[in-house]
Amino acid sequence: MRIYFDNAATTPMGPEVRQHICDLMANVWGNPSSIHAEGRQARSIVEQARKTVAQHLGASIGEIFFTSGGTESNNMVLKNAVRDLGIRRIISSPLEHHSVLHSLQRLEGEGLEVRRLHPDEKGRLNLNELRELLAKDNRPTLVSLMHVNNEIGNLLDLQAVSEICAEHGALFHSDTVQSIGRYPMNLADLNLSFISGSAHKFHGPKGVGFVYINSKNIIGPMLDGGAQERNMRGSTENVYGIAGLALALKLAFENMESRRRQIEKVKSHLRHRLLTELKDVRVEGDEEHSHYTILSVSFPPSGKSELLLMLLDIEGVSASGGSACSSGVEQGSHVLEAIRADEKRKMVRFSFSHLNTLQEADRVVEILKKILH
Repeated sequence: MRIYFDNAATTPMGPEVRQHICDLMANVWGNPSSIHAEGRQARSIVEQARKTVAQHLGASIGEIFFTSGGTESNNMVLKNAVRDLGIRRIISSPLEHHSVLHSLQRLEGEGLEVRRLHPDEKGRLNLNELRELLAKDNRPTLVSLMHVNNEIGNLLDLQAVSEICAEHGALFHSDTVQSIGRYPMNLADLNLSFISGSAHKFHGPKGVGFVYINSKNIIGPMLDGGAQERNMRGSTENVYGIAGLALALKLAFENMESRRRQIEKVKSHLRHRLLTELKDVRVEGDEEHSHYTILSVSFPPSGKSELLLMLLDIEGVSASGGSACSSGVEQGSHVLEAIRADEKRKMVRFSFSHLNTLQEADRVVEILKKILH
């Protein structure tokens, strides 16, 4: 049996979600935009899913829009906020997901000012730097900072950032793809203008996500072509994916604490054994403010460590060296480069779900001992 420790890349779909989608595919085929009975049935499923997402996030149903995933949601927010809300400057960081980094590069090439905060060696952002940048310039500004770093697991204080943004009249977008379904979130209590989510990160289907757009900051569509999603996204709705997303999110919130306890147990056990039984293993990132599903560790340079991910795969262990957004090609980590980590060391990201066990963690340690011996 293989050991899957790459849940930050994607999670296995929950059996209840899979069955729900299969049942709908067999019995519901109408277009949600059609006015006949089959269309109304499909529309009802989409709107019930929207209600489910909104209720669990403390949002209004009019603030939830379904998309193809986190990448589309991030692109939509950043580019359309500039186009529709008069944003003249974006403040972000060099640690963001590529869908944010590349969107900002495009906007910067078109003349927009982009400022990037300077992380320290643990990937921590200095919120005083953010405060100073906002205080020095009162131009319409959007702050875009991810809630959980997908490579090193650093956890951003959303409340603190939202208060700073509110104090200076800035809009705040957070890529919450890695954290949705893992932490309680009440958007009614946060000064967040936009967030992004993706179903396959919380045991839902791939190819479907959502964007939250605060009703005070409405942007226009990125995809034109129809009146779907209340004129916000032309394209026939992915009814089955949307239904699967909503059920996966519901299950994630209902089982959040029990899942978290199991994940923390596995992560803590693996961390302890790696640090005590292997030589010169380091935990990357800010351990004091770290997402409980991600453990990024680095190993000292050696001939075998360079091939570590491949050798783990051969031994039946799925892990990664960082983001899974480079077409299957292992590339240098922009996150480690930004925090000036030792490029000679080999980083491995282990990321967990509630399906992982202590026995799997033990097995991984034994495999690493054999590889690195």
